[in-house]
Amino acid sequence: MEKLFKLKANGTTVRTEILAGLTTFMTMAYIIALNPNLLTNFAVGTPLWNGVFLATCIASAIGTICMAFFANKPFVMAPGMGLNSFFAVVVANIAVINECEYESAFQAALVIILVEGIVFLILTLLKVREKIVEAIPLGVRYGIAPAIGLMLMNVGLGSNVGIYSENGGPFYMMRDFFGALTPSIIKGNMGSGYDAMVLTVATAFLGVFVMVVLAKKGVKAAVLLGMLFSSVIYWAGSAIFLHVNPFASLATASFAPPFADMVSTTLFKFDFAGFVNIGWFTAITLVITFCMIDMFDTIGTVVGVSNKAGMLVNGKVPRAKQAFMADAIGTTVGAMLGTNTVSTFVESASGIAQGGRSGITSFVTAICFGIALLFAPLFLSIPSAATCPILVLVGLFMMSPIKDIDLDDFTESVPAFICIIMIPMAYSISDGIVLGLISYVLTNLLSGKFKKISLTMYILAALFTLKYLV
Repeated sequence: MEKLFKLKANGTTVRTEILAGLTTFMTMAYIIALNPNLLTNFAVGTPLWNGVFLATCIASAIGTICMAFFANKPFVMAPGMGLNSFFAVVVANIAVINECEYESAFQAALVIILVEGIVFLILTLLKVREKIVEAIPLGVRYGIAPAIGLMLMNVGLGSNVGIYSENGGPFYMMRDFFGALTPSIIKGNMGSGYDAMVLTVATAFLGVFVMVVLAKKGVKAAVLLGMLFSSVIYWAGSAIFLHVNPFASLATASFAPPFADMVSTTLFKFDFAGFVNIGWFTAITLVITFCMIDMFDTIGTVVGVSNKAGMLVNGKVPRAKQAFMADAIGTTVGAMLGTNTVSTFVESASGIAQGGRSGITSFVTAICFGIALLFAPLFLSIPSAATCPILVLVGLFMMSPIKDIDLDDFTESVPAFICIIMIPMAYSISDGIVLGLISYVLTNLLSGKFKKISLTMYILAALFTLKYLV
């Protein structure tokens, strides 16, 4: 174990790594159901939904295992959020272009992900992705982690709650709770959803305070115990105040993995004819778009989380090639199994906050994804209100690198600041980094610091500017 994962060198223990792996999985377990929901337009229970569900679990496990043993990093792989929504839009457009059923369009879109994965394998072998990482200015690198922290806090305090009003519209916990003039107004607007929101807000704040107290007392499992505490509070609150049985779905849930549905709908189900039929220009454009988004999402996550965890050496990520190779393998395998781009998840930061520093963290998470094939309904019973406190605390955890930014040098601080504000505002790591890079080139050009800008940065800034203009 020590020889393989270098626990002493990483300043960690097996116990800490196991807790970190469990914490990471619990934080991101929502992807197990959310990904097939998004990719199939919420066609729950259909053969396609079942196929994507299995593909999500298996691809996440395989990609994460590669990360554990190739790179020895506590990073976790899963179908990327944002990319899955984009993939669903692409599938819908292909269905219109090809005048075909959604499932056939889905199989044509999988070809895009397969090509993307192969491109990533080539780029990784040629060390192109490493060179891009090295080209990112130091100020922007320091800005990525705080930006991801703010995005995680935004996710935790709002967009992942998933509660709907009586009228069917979604509401966001903190915005709606504190944004009303009076409680009576928002209660009238939300109807039956109001009580659920109050319970969620109370659970989230209690969870944050419990985690902080436990962490202050030096409890190693502070994050995991805080999440379990929040879960119990929410379950009890649902039963007492909302008169809802939080475990009602378990009575009718199926625990048998639907492998037959996966074989018939997603496993190696590439519709190459349907892919070609959308037109070469459209096809190439889509492949490039997926590549660019995933590349910078992964780069941003790896750099940002590594920075906060103290894994950067002279501003570089050790074994970055291996980490990117795991990402490329995950995407390729994911396409073969039947899911969208597999990328490094920002929720990896939750395990790192728990103390994870080696591949054991990711290996434990991979095992959990395997177990989820049999016990998915149990994992999905964990309320989002319980993961909110984790994301808030991790968001705070990610803020510390901001102190390393040279605020007196505007050519460094302004691009970093743009990166910090744009990632949570755009809800996109890639867009935030890209805008930070473009602003870096512009500020230095206008300041006459031409030699400070590398050739790689000139090329990237030009390509990204074209991306937004064309």
